[in-house]
Amino acid sequence: MNAQPKKIHLNKHGTPVIGYLTAPTAREIPFHTARVFWTYFTPERITRGRHAHTRTSIVLFALTGKIIVTTETTSGIKKTFILDKPNVGLLIPPMVWHTQRYSHTAIQLALASHPYRERGYIRDYKIFKAYRKNTKR
Repeated sequence: MNAQPKKIHLNKHGTPVIGYLTAPTAREIPFHTARVFWTYFTPERITRGRHAHTRTSIVLFALTGKIIVTTETTSGIKKTFILDKPNVGLLIPPMVWHTQRYSHTAIQLALASHPYRERGYIRDYKIFKAYRKNTKR
């Protein structure tokens, strides 16, 4: 069975009086980060993602606002995760289809295990489902 998406809880330091700091460590993020990007001011009616990575793992964080992430593995397991705490991320392994919906105030931070390569994406859900069907044999 393929690896499953899972939440990662990072330590936070501080108090409500002075604010908080979160600094991920190599033990908390299970890969060397090769790419960092963020998404913001996404209209609430827009669904983003709609792809799977062939070899890249990614961790998503909602630094502000709320992000609803829906995942589907090649074995057909579907899960929905809510990200609304800046010290809680979602690890999405390779070959997991995922979509995101954002509150308008959401800022998503993404840490990726590999540099961007367009050929490293499966952007057609039918192709993803065909791959899933072929891996069941």
